[in-house]
Amino acid sequence: MANLPPSPSLKSVAPSSGPSPPPPSSSSTSDRKVFPAEQLILNLSNLELHENALHELSKKRENFHELAPLLWHSVGTIPALLQEIISVYPVLSPPTMTPAQSNRVCNALALLQCVASHADTRMLFLKAHLPLYLYAFLNTSSKSRPFEYLRLTSLGVIGALVKVDDSEVIRFLLQTEIVPLCLRTMENGSELSKTVATFIVQKVLLDEVGLEYMCTTAERFFALGRVLGNMVASLAEGPSPRLLKHIVRCYLRLTDNPRACDALGSCLPDLLRDATFSRCLYDDPPAGQWLEKLLQNISIGGRAPQGLAHMFVNEIEPQRLVFWGGNSYSLDKKVR
Repeated sequence: MANLPPSPSLKSVAPSSGPSPPPPSSSSTSDRKVFPAEQLILNLSNLELHENALHELSKKRENFHELAPLLWHSVGTIPALLQEIISVYPVLSPPTMTPAQSNRVCNALALLQCVASHADTRMLFLKAHLPLYLYAFLNTSSKSRPFEYLRLTSLGVIGALVKVDDSEVIRFLLQTEIVPLCLRTMENGSELSKTVATFIVQKVLLDEVGLEYMCTTAERFFALGRVLGNMVASLAEGPSPRLLKHIVRCYLRLTDNPRACDALGSCLPDLLRDATFSRCLYDDPPAGQWLEKLLQNISIGGRAPQGLAHMFVNEIEPQRLVFWGGNSYSLDKKVR
């Protein structure tokens, strides 16, 4: 954590140099003038003003120019946001987090998402290993609204990291537990959480490092293929064009790996081979083209010797655990 800005105690903090910002005006000017970003950031380190400042900054973050560098380089701000995050760890298990607690943490996460998405602070965010603080939220299983909101907002931070194509970001994430945590969300989350988690996996696959990593072993390929297959089956009952689009893109990217393409010839869901989702994709021509290209690639690649596909599909015993980093992703849908 040596890369974090220094952390004072949560007391009123003054700038280290330069004139103090003017106090908020009592006139009827716009909120932007009444609550300037700089003053709100200073208020984050004041116990009496902290909660309101957190709410205002999160609500108006799109209106503040260059908010991410201000958050990162102001003294004590990032530690104050991290304190919000770790303060709810004790109520994750057993799941006793209240809506108010979830809202506060999500406000802090929204500000961290600003830092994660900004070109000047993205790598600083990674080098400080800040994504690791969010993984406890992704590992929860409660389906109550406070927990679902927290998981979705945490996924939004990771999504902001991968949105800009950067192999260094993908390399960092692959050294952590983000893939099995996304797989868990893809199976058990809400539709929106599933969509964001699948988008993250898609971005990992679109990177050459990520594709190679996911296809290096049969275990990794099979874990991903099983989750994608289960999602396709569930979408047949309740279609979601946006989610289906990300699933199809994941499958299509897998066909860029020869061994994975051969294996998909045997294990691609039949629901994607027939007309089940033709109406669902009718209004999304790019997704329809991806599905057409996917089937074309498999029809060509699937003609390779059966043994290659057999290696990927059949060599894994039904209840075998798939090890990913320090955790294991079980075929009974649990992360341990």
